[in-house]
Amino acid sequence: MTDLLKFDFCEMRIYDSYVIVTINEGITISPKHNIELNNVVETYFINKNFVYISNRINSYAVDPSTYIETSKIKNLKGFAVVSKDYKAKSNAEVEKLFLTKPFEIFNDMTKAIDWTNSILNQED
Repeated sequence: MTDLLKFDFCEMRIYDSYVIVTINEGITISPKHNIELNNVVETYFINKNFVYISNRINSYAVDPSTYIETSKIKNLKGFAVVSKDYKAKSNAEVEKLFLTKPFEIFNDMTKAIDWTNSILNQED
C-alpha cells in the first residue's frame, strides 16, 4: 500500500508499516502539526505499529517541543531522519534529545527502511 497525502506544510507517503514525510522548504514544524500526524495514525496505523521517516531534502526548522507530543503516539516505534546535509543531521542530533522513542539518522532511504523493519520485527 502506498498512499500520497499532501498538506500545506508537507507530503506524506504511507506504507504498510512506515510513513515517509517530506516537509516543505522554509516551514517551522511545531506541536500543531502533530494534529495531521495523529489523523494519519488513526486512519492508517490503527492498532498497528509504525515508524516515522523524515526525508530531509528541504531546509526547515523543528520546534523541539513538537517531539514531546510525538512521543505520546503509543504505536510509533521509531523515528528516522534521512539526509546527506550536515546541518540537517546536526539539527536532528539535537531533536533526538526530545523524543522518547528510538531515533536514528541515515544518509540514505534504504538504510532507514532496513532499520525500520528491524525495529518493528523486535516487537513481534
